[in-house]
Amino acid sequence: MSGLGSRISGRARRSVSLPVYLSARRRYYDARRLVGRNPGRGRLLPDFIIIGAAKSGTTSLYGALADHPYVVPCTTSDPHFRNTKEVHFFSSGFQRGEDWYRSHFPLESARRAFEAEHGRPFLTGEASPSYISSYWAPGRIRQVLPNVKLLAVLRNPVDRAYSQFQMSRRQGIEPLESFEEATAAEEERLRPEVARLSADPHYNSPDFGRWSYLARSRYAEQFERWLEHFPREQFLVFKAEDLLADPAATLDAVHDFLGLPARRHEKPTRLHTGGDYAPMAPDVRARLVEYFRPHNERLYDLIGIDFAWERDAGSVAV
Repeated sequence: MSGLGSRISGRARRSVSLPVYLSARRRYYDARRLVGRNPGRGRLLPDFIIIGAAKSGTTSLYGALADHPYVVPCTTSDPHFRNTKEVHFFSSGFQRGEDWYRSHFPLESARRAFEAEHGRPFLTGEASPSYISSYWAPGRIRQVLPNVKLLAVLRNPVDRAYSQFQMSRRQGIEPLESFEEATAAEEERLRPEVARLSADPHYNSPDFGRWSYLARSRYAEQFERWLEHFPREQFLVFKAEDLLADPAATLDAVHDFLGLPARRHEKPTRLHTGGDYAPMAPDVRARLVEYFRPHNERLYDLIGIDFAWERDAGSVAV
């Protein structure tokens, strides 16, 4: 929905229970399809999805991919995400249906015309960093896109957690003033949110998005969920630090994984800077390095790559 429809939908969501709202919304989209007004008709589904992680350079990665002459990016009518990479369908918008999701991607006829002119079709995709930590996204993506290629760019979990805290403070959604306070309080204040998220596929938690500094940096437990639905070879997993240090080589690997023609990188991507902030206190960093050590070792075993974050003294500002 957009315009008037979005405003009506917002008022309805606030005035009725969630089950009633979801049922009514589903009937609305079913009715649109019956009268031939489905916005996704004749449109593609994505060939690739960047699943995350948040604060790890997904914006820069998607922007670099969208610059490839054989990639057409997604678009969205949501005013909050207009002409950006994020759709969040499989994490928070699944009740809108596949037709709504298709409406974000190019027309099938555009791909056919492109292939006739260039000798091969273009690819399209999206990047929603909420997917990697979602309890329900892996199964939903498997249901709709069993052969999609999945890209995960992961940042040193210590730096990712700290960067998310700084962003939450800038946005005014973190009342605790210090990173130490926020990480100490995380488990207790997120416990009811995690319990409901894992049990209720229709529940979306703003608090989890705001305060999941450590949780969204524990990549191993997230990949365990993904590997229940997809084989390892369907993923390209690499670290944000490599995208910063050698963007051209990293993009070459991404293009190869997606089957895209090699191209010269005139202006290789740089990671998006999320703002200036004071460095983390050394004692806090040392404590978190040890906290994440067993989680990182489990991740390395799962994906078959040792990112050596425990031995990395540097950090990436994203």
